[in-house]
This record gives sequence, structure tokens and C-alpha cells, in this order.
Amino acid sequence: MPEPARATLYRVELPMAVGFDHPARRRSASDSLLLRLEIDGTTGLGECAPRAYVTGETTDSVTSALQNVPLDGVFSRLRAAEPAELLARLREEGVATTFGVRGTGNLLCLLETTLLDLLGRRLGLDGRELVPGKGMPTAHPAALPVSQVLDLSLDVEEFLDTRGPFHFVKIKAADDIRRDVATVTAIRARLGDRVPVMVDANMSWSAEEAPGHLAALYEAGADLVEEPLAKGAWTELARLRAGPGPRIMLDESVCTLQDARRAVESEACDAFNIRVAKNGGPVTAARVIDLARRAGLSFQIGVQVAEVGPLINAGRALAFSHRDALTVEAGQSDRFFPEMVVSPRPAVDRSANTVLPAPGPGFGLDLNSRAEIWARARYTQGAAAWQPPSNSPHARTRFARRHPL
Repeated sequence: MPEPARATLYRVELPMAVGFDHPARRRSASDSLLLRLEIDGTTGLGECAPRAYVTGETTDSVTSALQNVPLDGVFSRLRAAEPAELLARLREEGVATTFGVRGTGNLLCLLETTLLDLLGRRLGLDGRELVPGKGMPTAHPAALPVSQVLDLSLDVEEFLDTRGPFHFVKIKAADDIRRDVATVTAIRARLGDRVPVMVDANMSWSAEEAPGHLAALYEAGADLVEEPLAKGAWTELARLRAGPGPRIMLDESVCTLQDARRAVESEACDAFNIRVAKNGGPVTAARVIDLARRAGLSFQIGVQVAEVGPLINAGRALAFSHRDALTVEAGQSDRFFPEMVVSPRPAVDRSANTVLPAPGPGFGLDLNSRAEIWARARYTQGAAAWQPPSNSPHARTRFARRHPL
């Protein structure tokens, strides 16, 4: 008889050495769920980063939903099927269909990244071979350039002096359009016309003020504006897009494949911001990219602020599998977190502002000794329920309070 398969859930709330401010949220710590599966000598490690203002999910709601996932069925499927066949089906159909689980975006992302990682380790494949990439040539570049993000915690002059070289600049909007116009003007004065510039409003503008804001930013030199209006304001977005001004990218409005179809049908945007966690995992994210291409839209590969592990490398695998993106965001884990819970640390070459693909197998990361204090619950195949970790009284108390067993 094989050893029982096991699962461990971690809620990682790492303090950030440098905060990150934008109109929708000020963040000073991570808030991610990591899931580790162990079965027959192979492990898989995945992550989600729920953000209530994006998908309505939280780490608590995803934790509760995970308790209802029939993990014994998942373990049985992993043992019964050939790994290569299972991976092919997972890449084609996603985790919900392949493993018979129900759930919303971040739960599916958590499970999908974990299972892709596990199958990649079984088969000796790296992330680029795990993420769907229809229509892309098989040859991969050695590195990809990444964008630089100016949030509200950093002065524009310091940003320009310290964050180059610049391939694409994303500005987090302030609550004063005059400040945003001045920021775009300063960046254009320093960088000229060679670098695309986008302003991310994070749903903070009203439909009445947005046309004037777009006109002012366009005059200053902005190429794109991201999510200018309330989430899902399809009619107003279409009207705004029809007028003069920068192109419009949607982020929070496009979480599901159905959202993406609605955006296309409404003619509400010119581009999508694709994020692995927000879009429910790499497979759905790749489907949204494919839809964008077929509709003649552009896309970028974005990140959730303060990803702490597998999401980083899953996003990079997606980027290397879809190299026609407008730009790629690498995140700032190297600046946010002096110490991380995974090894090796996902790197950014700050001298060139480029990233390399994850080395694999799988997404190429393992938990290190710093992770154990964040363990929140464990499940053993055949058990009646998840249990709090036996070696952490703090975690036991928190898990029991939030999720009665």
C-alpha cells in the first residue's frame, strides 16, 4: 500500500520592506495562500493571491472553499492516470473539468498551479512546457524585458533616477489628475517617445470626469489608461473608448472568460491585463489571451502585488509562452521581501530589467524553513477533515476560529 497522500495549506503574510500604494488599496504585507501536495514521492506547490476589490474573494473565503474540495478524488486521479495524458487534459480543459472540482477563480488558481507543478516534476518539464501557448513558436528568447511601475509611494524623479532601464512604464494614478499629468509629462521629458506609458486608474474615475482626464493624459503623452471606470461599466467604457484619447486596457473588469467575451462584445477596450491569480490559473489566462488575439486586442502579462512564490514563476511561464504581450510585469518581490518562503528566490535582472524563465522542473520552487510558521492546516488522505498543524499553537487557534472543523 502506498503512503497516504498529504496536503498542507499556508497563509503567508510577509511584512513588506517597501509598501505599495494605488487608488484601490495600500499594501504593506503579502496575503497569499500556498498549497503543497505530496503523493508517492512527488510534491506540487501552488499559490493564489485573492484580492477582494478584484474578484470578491479573500484568503478566508478560499480557505473555506478548499475544505469542500474532494482531495481524495484528486489523489486517486493522480494515481490512476498517466502523467503525460493528465497534463495534456489539464492544459486543454483546466482543473475544474480535469479533476472534477468546483470553485471560483482563486481556488481554481491555487489547485491548478499546484497540480501543474506536480505533473511538471513527475515528467521533468519546466513551466514553459506546462502553460498553454497556442500559436507561439517553440524557440524561446533567453530573457524578456519587463515594465517598471511607479506607485504613489515613490517620487517621479527618484523613479526615473533609480528604476531604469525602461521598456514600459506604468503609473498608478493619484487622486489629482494634475499630478498624473505632471508625472506623464516628466517621464516623457526624460524618456522621449521611445517607451510606452500607461496610467492605471484602478476604477477610481467617474464616467463624467473620465473624458477630461483621458484628454489631459493623452496631451501629456500617455499611450494607455488601465481600468478608468467602475468594474464592468461596459456601456460607459464603450462610450469613453469611442472618443479621442489613449487606448483603454481592462484589468479588474476581466476576471473570467465570460468577462472577456462581454468586453469584446461591448467594444469596451483595446487590451486586457492578464493575471494568473485573477484569471483563475494559467489555463484560463491563456484562453483569455487567445480570445484577445482573435478579437484584435492587445494584452499584458501582469501580477498581483506581493506574490510570494509559485504565482511569480507561473506568470513568467505564461509570459514566455505568449511573447506577443505588450509588456510583462515581473513584480517587486526582490524589493518587498528581504527573505522569502521559497527557494530559489525568483530573480529580476535589475541592470537590464529582464527576467529569465524558471528553471523547473515544474515552476522550479520549493518551500524553505521560513515557510513552516505560516502553515494553517493539513489534510491526510482518508481523513474526515482538514486539521490545524500540530506544531503551531498560533496557527491552530487561528484556523479553528476562522474555520470550525
